[in-house]
Amino acid sequence: MTTQRRLAAYALGLDVLSVMVFVAVGRRSHEEGSAVAGVLETAAPFLIGLGAAWLIVRAWRWPMALLTGLGIWPITLLVGMMCRNLIFGRDTPASFVIVATIFLGLCFVGWRMAARVLARRRQSSALTARRA
Repeated sequence: MTTQRRLAAYALGLDVLSVMVFVAVGRRSHEEGSAVAGVLETAAPFLIGLGAAWLIVRAWRWPMALLTGLGIWPITLLVGMMCRNLIFGRDTPASFVIVATIFLGLCFVGWRMAARVLARRRQSSALTARRA
């Protein structure tokens, strides 16, 4: 597997993990249980949204870029909320939209920002080690 494909796979995995953590925390805070079927049913609209966002943004091209995170965030949110309401028949109260917006934004952009900082530190350490 090429480095670019590996990065894309890691990035997609972290984005999916972000959605799953969002769902798990939400279900737990509302005491809805942690059964796998329930978690998957709750996550499905946002996973559909994430898939659409990855296709629209072509996230595999620059999976680690902050702009990729900024691009997939609103698309995932919008498609996820629409699917949740129109396909899955679940309501989308304003408080839920606000929490989802903040949580998913922090996750999609946040882990990419952290990865960028770590990569720069690693690169700086490598340069320092070569000079010594």
